[in-house]
Amino acid sequence: ESRWPFLFGAIIVPSLIQAMILPFLPESPRYLLLEKHNRSKAEKAFQRFLGKDDVTHEIEEVLAESRVQRNTKLVSVVELLRTRAVRWQIVTVVVTMGCYQLCGLNAV
Repeated sequence: ESRWPFLFGAIIVPSLIQAMILPFLPESPRYLLLEKHNRSKAEKAFQRFLGKDDVTHEIEEVLAESRVQRNTKLVSVVELLRTRAVRWQIVTVVVTMGCYQLCGLNAV
């Protein structure tokens, strides 16, 4: 029982290492392009990750994927249950997950 403080304190070493390394890690090109709207930094990040100079195809691909995601219509749970095509699939999944919880198989 006297070793518990050392076990709890052992997490300090990896967290300090992560905190020291974090400023040197590069940011994600997708984050730079889509969230920060900084195309030049995104190009540099893509070039660093992919190791090639021409990354216009990758940038256009990320922008096209972003446009598709923006045009996707979100559906509420009520609208999902009203759709006949997926209603029984949802009911089956909910009943199955409920049975897992009731019988103790929540590790799935």
